[in-house]
Amino acid sequence: MKKLLFAAYNLDLGGIETSLVTLTNFLLEKGYEITIALEKKEGVFLDKISPNIKIIEYTPANDKNIIKRKINNLIKRYKFIRKYKNKFDFAASFATYSLPASFMARTCSKNNAIWGHADYLSLYNNDKEQMKNFFDKRKIKKFKKIIFVSKEGKESFTEVYPKLKDRVITCNNLVNDKRILNQAEEPVKDLKKENVVTFLNVGRHDERQKKLTRIIYAAEQLKKDNKKFRIIFIGDGPDTNLYKEEVKNKKLEHEIVFLGRKKNPYPYYKLCDCVVLSSDYEGYPVVYLESFILDKPIITTNVSDSEQIEGQGIVVEKDETEIYKAMKDFIENGYQITKQFDAKDYNNSIFNKLQEIIG
Repeated sequence: MKKLLFAAYNLDLGGIETSLVTLTNFLLEKGYEITIALEKKEGVFLDKISPNIKIIEYTPANDKNIIKRKINNLIKRYKFIRKYKNKFDFAASFATYSLPASFMARTCSKNNAIWGHADYLSLYNNDKEQMKNFFDKRKIKKFKKIIFVSKEGKESFTEVYPKLKDRVITCNNLVNDKRILNQAEEPVKDLKKENVVTFLNVGRHDERQKKLTRIIYAAEQLKKDNKKFRIIFIGDGPDTNLYKEEVKNKKLEHEIVFLGRKKNPYPYYKLCDCVVLSSDYEGYPVVYLESFILDKPIITTNVSDSEQIEGQGIVVEKDETEIYKAMKDFIENGYQITKQFDAKDYNNSIFNKLQEIIG
């Protein structure tokens, strides 16, 4: 039985964390011995991890005194290396942003990998030096394999690191369709079903990436057109108050509902008619998979792998007017899904790629 380790920051709400829970539980069922190493052993998804998965913690020192902090971190690193150096057949840093996750993965196995969940060149506004600085801090050249969940992420990375091209692999996220379908049956207690077209957006409230102001603009135009509709925002983040203020200023409180973060967003998918994604960039959006499984059409900007929604939604340019037009068309004409998603076939193809990565 091969021993695998996946390192991350924590198991709080988020697309990366959702994907990690699905991945590790899936690989456990396939006969691997799984350990998750966390910078902080916390988060609402801790109870979603199988009890047969071991969780270890490596938390850097945070002493205010710089010298004391450096000494304590050296001691912590030494203890971790002594205990776990090359103890696993495969180790991966799954949370790219976490420096300790990178350290843990490189330490725990010579057969190691780092996951990338975004198009980092877009994330850094095409600033190659900033992107290079980000990955150099994670000692990217010491990883045997570099995994991206989207082809756009892979392409932008190899543009900046052409010499690492042979190490880069694209592997989409797995999906737990049974869990999603089961959780979608839970009752919604904080929102009543209304006899109007309902749109749903699920994600972090970060305007730099998610551009939810595009959806708010679309709502303003739809209201001017005397269209009857409702938009549900699930999630929170640094720009939640900005969005709420925008909605208030445009007098859209009746049309747009903020429900905050939800441990289980799936009943709201069931309640909606269409999912809307307005981002400037994404990795491989988990929202796509969730929408496919729950048979909800999608309106999405042309982010990573958006071509995969063919037959299951509408792809538009990264423009508020285009989103408005697509939402208006949906209200007036609806959308007929013509392509069914087969979760079993999808997961089998991803597992084949994972076996190649794990070795």
